[in-house]
This record gives sequence, structure tokens and C-alpha cells, in this order.
Amino acid sequence: MEQQNTRFAENREAHRFELFLEDELAGFIDYKRTRAGLSFLHAEIDPRFGGRGLGSALVRGGLDAARAQGLPVLPFCPFVRRYIQRHPEYLELVPADRRARFELESEPDEAPEPTG
Repeated sequence: MEQQNTRFAENREAHRFELFLEDELAGFIDYKRTRAGLSFLHAEIDPRFGGRGLGSALVRGGLDAARAQGLPVLPFCPFVRRYIQRHPEYLELVPADRRARFELESEPDEAPEPTG
């Protein structure tokens, strides 16, 4: 993949994380801050920028920002949820008691012991 000049930013007034390619807005994640954490509602990459891995970069930036702020994540957006499924290092951001609601597996060391 060619080197891309991207910039990630939080736009608190618009309640979203944004990813820029050069100086153009390439995509965003809408979020809502609640007492339960940071709800990721919708992620979108402009079709002109598709196929460059920018969606993953956007979600990774949003999850890293939530981690840096010490906020739990509620992945209502299916794209964010799939990203967490493929990158279990972010599973810890989703409260354990909310993972089943998002169909996220427990971490391997939290799996119940087989019975029988």
C-alpha cells in the first residue's frame, strides 16, 4: 500500500471522530458520550477514498482515543463491531457485561470451563 498522508481528529462539536487524507475529509465515526461510555453509532468513508484501508484506520483511531480517555466503548456501528471482532486487543474496551449484546466473544481467559 502506498504511503498515505492521513490525519485523525476528534470534532467534539459534531460528536464525531474524523479522518482526513491530505486536507480532505475521508471519513468519520459519529459517537455519543453517555454515562455508560462512548457509543459508536455510525462509521462512513467517502466512496472516493474506498479500498485504501482508511475505514480500519478511522476505527482504530476512534478506539485508541476512547482508550486514551479511559472510556468504555459501546459498538452499535456494525463496522466498529466487526473491527473489534477481528482485533481482540480492543475487546477490553467493551464492558464485559455488555459484550453479549454486541455478539462479542469473551477474551480466551474469560471463557467458561467445559463441563461434563
